[in-house]
Amino acid sequence: MAVVIASDLAKDIAGNPLLRGVSFKLERGDRMTIAGRNGAGKTTLLRMLSGEDSIDGGDLVFAKGVRVALHDQRPPREQDLTLRDYVLSGCADLVELEAVLGRLEQAMADGDSGEATLDRYADAQARLEHAGGYRWRDNVTATLRGLGFADADLDRSLGSFSGGELTRGSLARALSGDPDLVLLDEPTNHLDIASLEWLEQRLTSLDAAIVLVAHDRWFLEAVGTSVLEMEAGRTRFFAGSWHAWRKEKAAREIALGRAIERQEAEIERLERFVTRFRAGTRARQAQSRVKALDKIDRIERDPRDSKSLAFGFKAPERSGRIVFEMLDATVRAGDKTLIEGADLWLQRGEHVSLVGPNGAGKTTLIETLAGLREPAAGKLHRGHNVTLGFLSQHAEELDDRGSVIEATQRLTQLTPNKARALLGRFLFSGEDAEKPVAGLSGGERRRLSLAVLVQSGANVLILDEPTNHLDLESREALEESLQAFEGSLLLVTHDRALLDAVGTRTVAFEDGGLRSYDGGWAEFLRVRDERKSAGTPRSVSGAAQSSKGDVPKAGNGQKDKGQSKNARRQQAQIEREIETAEAALSTLEDELAAPGAWEDSERSADSTARHAKAKRRIEDLYARYAGLDG
Repeated sequence: MAVVIASDLAKDIAGNPLLRGVSFKLERGDRMTIAGRNGAGKTTLLRMLSGEDSIDGGDLVFAKGVRVALHDQRPPREQDLTLRDYVLSGCADLVELEAVLGRLEQAMADGDSGEATLDRYADAQARLEHAGGYRWRDNVTATLRGLGFADADLDRSLGSFSGGELTRGSLARALSGDPDLVLLDEPTNHLDIASLEWLEQRLTSLDAAIVLVAHDRWFLEAVGTSVLEMEAGRTRFFAGSWHAWRKEKAAREIALGRAIERQEAEIERLERFVTRFRAGTRARQAQSRVKALDKIDRIERDPRDSKSLAFGFKAPERSGRIVFEMLDATVRAGDKTLIEGADLWLQRGEHVSLVGPNGAGKTTLIETLAGLREPAAGKLHRGHNVTLGFLSQHAEELDDRGSVIEATQRLTQLTPNKARALLGRFLFSGEDAEKPVAGLSGGERRRLSLAVLVQSGANVLILDEPTNHLDLESREALEESLQAFEGSLLLVTHDRALLDAVGTRTVAFEDGGLRSYDGGWAEFLRVRDERKSAGTPRSVSGAAQSSKGDVPKAGNGQKDKGQSKNARRQQAQIEREIETAEAALSTLEDELAAPGAWEDSERSADSTARHAKAKRRIEDLYARYAGLDG
């Protein structure tokens, strides 16, 4: 039986059409994802389904007694409530159901055994069992834990939580009341990977119809069973997975392009005939061609289709073999120790993913690696010829002074024309380049930060949640550019599709330290799941490396454990020699870059020879390092 049927729904905003022809039918177990650009009306449709927004046309029919839950990005208003009471306030039906059962049980105990009473009791009992029976409150607590809350959080007032935590609380409330129709607007925001995986399992097992809007491609593929495509006010329903819809849409776009080409060729042929024979003996035929031209229904693309993010990073300068190396480090945030005694390295050309739960310290760690803060203990070495590009989670590298074009020039030193050309690639064209930075949306700030980053020419990128506020098309453009980036990358993101596409090694926060896993996201998941199955929470032979004492080896990125003391001493000695040699090469290159370095031919020849010798010295040291047996 259908939970909801939408037939030809329409919605106008300020007298202008926003949605037309929205039609679909959802039953329990159906999970419809809504696809469309920002501003297409996705959130408006969710609020129409919830009853918060009016419907300007069409019919919307719900099953009798259907219970609807909406989660969107608006924070809760009840700041004085505890988290527990706020979530339970979404379960009023279940509280009332318990009361009804209590009254019916009392009536039956008093001798009421009529058929109507027994039927009402059976119906109420079945509804409560559907929600988990009398243990439904335990399910509420399990939901909060699954979304990353600790038991100690349950009795805190909402006013003590951050915006991201409040958003997670709203999601818990929507999932806790045993609804028949669940409406979710960006439910993946502010969730770490463990919570995302929990949410996927919860939604795929939920006995309800679900409508959701999200930009997380991995999540959409894991959860969705159908897609409602929204484009230029029109909608199209597709029964199938997210991936299948993307393939079908790509085929449609190819076919549309061919149809446009055929039509343009036909129009051009008719117009040539009219121009050639407008006057003379064939004027009547030319006039008939004019009428034919007037009757053609022109095939056109949505003008927004041409506006897509497309960019690539410049080929970077070559850095030293070791980009940076952190040894026996302790990182703290205030009085809290995040990691202790940890080692971390990044080699030239590596694309490393840094993963861990919210609050583990990922942002604090990468800020330390970027030089924005100091480690509390241990050593941090940066390699030779490293040019660092850092992208913060909330685009803090931008200030709010002036317009977009002014900020771009200030941060890149480009001329006005070149700055505009750069901004055009990031969808800031014409008047958009004159917008004040202070008034930009989250997505616009992220695109501006990316523009500055691309222009920097950095050979090492440290990116903290780079897909924040980006739509699907922009996420895919970023993914393609990072895949092609020839420099080194350290990536923090909850976007698993990006992790899967870009990462070549994974470093995970585990047990107060860091553990390195060879391979990308898929390999990390495989090893993690094997560990869970085997019940071995820490070591994994051959796949994971302990953060303590594991130093990168030239050529494969790791050193064998179980080395002899003599081998370890040799390794440490060569590492010190490499560090000294790279520093000497850097000093020599600074001398060669001085204005007067090439005025004297004899001196310049000597400098060139010394430079070549210094480079050979480093190459020899790395060869020795790679040849250690351990």
